[in-house]
Amino acid sequence: MNTNLNWRRLNGQPIEQPLLEAVERTIVKETEAGYRLKVCIGTDSQVKGKVVEFATVIVFLREKRGGFMFISNYKFEKTMSIKERMILEVSHSVQVAYSLCDLLDLYEVELEVHADINTDPNFQSNVALKEAMGYILGMGFVFKAKPHAFASSSCADKMV
Repeated sequence: MNTNLNWRRLNGQPIEQPLLEAVERTIVKETEAGYRLKVCIGTDSQVKGKVVEFATVIVFLREKRGGFMFISNYKFEKTMSIKERMILEVSHSVQVAYSLCDLLDLYEVELEVHADINTDPNFQSNVALKEAMGYILGMGFVFKAKPHAFASSSCADKMV
């Protein structure tokens, strides 16, 4: 996955500059306005026939003041197992997180990577829990799964 994909705001406004630059401008603007930020990154997908549609979101949370997000949508024409799809979702989120982590560290912005994977073994997505957790934690990121993974299970879910 390439982080140079098309990104937009929730209102549909395209983000014209490179992602890193857009995120830095956002951090500077929000911190100058007096907000303390946390960034949560998540991806969700849906199978629609032979196509798998993905949405990755970067959620900017203002401490006690709501939040907003950047969104990127993309598609793959490939048949894949639920486990493969869950790991691909996590991979997309990790790649975006990795591309932003130095910048977020510079501005002391907390980062979480959210996986749309259920911790309850009665759900299909649970087959990828151990691998997803190991991947995210192994990259040095804070890991959140359902029900605490709102960036993927709520925000990205609405964008697919």
